[in-house]
Amino acid sequence: MNPQAPDTLWAATASSTHAAGACAAVTVAVMLWGQRDRFGQAGAAIIAALACEALWCLSSAVEGAQSLTTVALLALRNLTWLAVLYRLFASDGRHTSVRQVRPVLIALAAVDLLAPMLLLVESRVGTGLPQEPVVARFNVMLPMLAVVGSLVLVHNLFVGADQAARAMLRWPAMALGAVWVFELNLYTVAYLDSAWPDQLSALHGLVDVGFAVLMAVGAMRGRDAWRLRPSRAMTFHSVSLLVIGGYFVAMIAVAQWLAYAGGDYARWLQFSFVILATAGALVTLPSRRLRAWLRVTFVKHLFQHRYDYRAEWLRFTQTISRQTQEAPPLNERAIQAVADITDSPAGLLLLPDDLGDMMLAARWRWPAALVSHPALSPEAVAFFEAHDFIIDLDDLRERDAASGAGQMGEAGIVPGWLHEEPQAWALVPLRHFDRMVGAIVLARPPQARKLDWEDFDLLRVVGQQLATYLAEHHSQQALAEASRFDDFHRRIAFVMHDIKNLSSQLTLLARNAQRHAENPDFRADMLVTLRNSADKLNHLVARLSRYGGQVEKVAPVPLGTIARDVAAQFAARHRVDVIERDACVVSGNAHSIEQVLVHLVQNAVDASAREAPVFLSIARDEASARIEVVDAGIGMSADFLRTRLFRPFVSTKPGGFGIGAYEARELVRAMQGRIDVESQEGIGTRFIVRLPLAQAESAAQAQDVA
Repeated sequence: MNPQAPDTLWAATASSTHAAGACAAVTVAVMLWGQRDRFGQAGAAIIAALACEALWCLSSAVEGAQSLTTVALLALRNLTWLAVLYRLFASDGRHTSVRQVRPVLIALAAVDLLAPMLLLVESRVGTGLPQEPVVARFNVMLPMLAVVGSLVLVHNLFVGADQAARAMLRWPAMALGAVWVFELNLYTVAYLDSAWPDQLSALHGLVDVGFAVLMAVGAMRGRDAWRLRPSRAMTFHSVSLLVIGGYFVAMIAVAQWLAYAGGDYARWLQFSFVILATAGALVTLPSRRLRAWLRVTFVKHLFQHRYDYRAEWLRFTQTISRQTQEAPPLNERAIQAVADITDSPAGLLLLPDDLGDMMLAARWRWPAALVSHPALSPEAVAFFEAHDFIIDLDDLRERDAASGAGQMGEAGIVPGWLHEEPQAWALVPLRHFDRMVGAIVLARPPQARKLDWEDFDLLRVVGQQLATYLAEHHSQQALAEASRFDDFHRRIAFVMHDIKNLSSQLTLLARNAQRHAENPDFRADMLVTLRNSADKLNHLVARLSRYGGQVEKVAPVPLGTIARDVAAQFAARHRVDVIERDACVVSGNAHSIEQVLVHLVQNAVDASAREAPVFLSIARDEASARIEVVDAGIGMSADFLRTRLFRPFVSTKPGGFGIGAYEARELVRAMQGRIDVESQEGIGTRFIVRLPLAQAESAAQAQDVA
């Protein structure tokens, strides 16, 4: 096999790909001629740069990548693209606001021109210097530096543009970045191998074709759907990678220079420098202060706004809503959510106590802060409620030192402990509906800086949102506490209702005992009544630990016996007639059923005239027992039946608790029954209680088992 065949193959590949790149560049230049206004002031420069791109590709295809003509045309191509970058910067006026652009462009242009001039000198001298390793590496290092600088310019061009300008810059920046990233890798390989990589260079034409395609897409109508939205995190990492890459390139260059100039101690100097540079990088790069300085510097020079509001808002929401077991309490999360925005390492949360004084409620990574009692005076709270001020404590200290404390309105209301705390940096009030519900004290970030209008605006909005969260949380806590008190009051009301009934029975018994104490029958009834009252008191004590609408156990219960016992309890006060049409045995709790009937009969007696009897009827209704309590009393309106009858603590009787009907319904429901009401004003009321028959329930259970 011919050993020159691979070289011939790669040479043919290089010629073909570069010819394709030239064709693509010419095609896109012709296509953009009628749409050059799509790129603003840079339209004509882009067309000229594409023409130079085509000439360079053509020279690479004909004479090779290392010829003097090709290197000269490459320098011309780079200069035209630098002119395009400058025109793109000028399209939104940043060439005047960003002072570093013009010197960087001049320096890059000088480097681009130096490479062909050096090659021309070497070819004229003809001393064989191009074959020397140091000279060859220097020839590669020059375009490598130019590519790195060009990439930095492209990055700054895009990330520093406003939203409207990015729509125009997106695709040119992507195209230039793709070409220069490929060339950076090409030069890096050439530098490390001390030889030109012909195989990798042969593929450059394919990259040029892709470059032309991206430029064409950028000029297309309706290209907004092809949007590229790099995040700030991606931007920060990209710039960090460029910085790290530049660091290693510089380190390698210095190491190679030491190897060339060090003489007998070259190896010692080379390895010593590499070790010291690596150790310095490992020490400084993990530093939080250095990272903070880099972040502040990048944001200041690369972005129009300090904050990525979407990312900050998502992080704020995630921090506040975190509910895992490992998550800190809400008060600490509130401090962290605000501190993360400004990169503050610690913070304090001040909240009002029961008396309304602002007190320290939580700390986040700030155990040493000494907070007075109270933390803010009532005058300070009133000031923040009236002005919605965010205090820059460093600025306040500077003004106090220059002109004396108390010159500004906020100076007189900031407490002494906050002045004396050296780490205190900002005080953010938390206002909800013009009422101050708290305050956040932020510690100074590692990279100290002045608070500006963007900090104030964002912290003010975040403070209002956090105040809403805290106010709602406190309201929920108050509602939960009120609910517990309400449950306690309900229990006591049920107990008082039963005690009231027992007290009425015992009072009536004591009154009748004075008249009939000698009657043996009365004494027997008195003993029965006392026994029943004692049983009811025991049941009442047992119910103190549970809700009034529950039943202890369910068993077969004869309704007729309970109905007659209830009627007997009212015999001395009112006439209660029991009508037992069918003998019914229900599944329920005897005491609960008696309690339901006592409630309903008592309400019927209270609503009826003295001479009007109350009827208690029992009958079978299919699989249920039907119990009716009927009176001819004053009755109830339809609105009262619909909205007020079964609501607790609503009563039409003077001194009534309003829980008899409510508790009766809950007890019936607990026994799998239901209660209905029919009433008409001036005619009377009918309560209908349905409970499942014991036989029906047993048959249903047997059917389920079968």
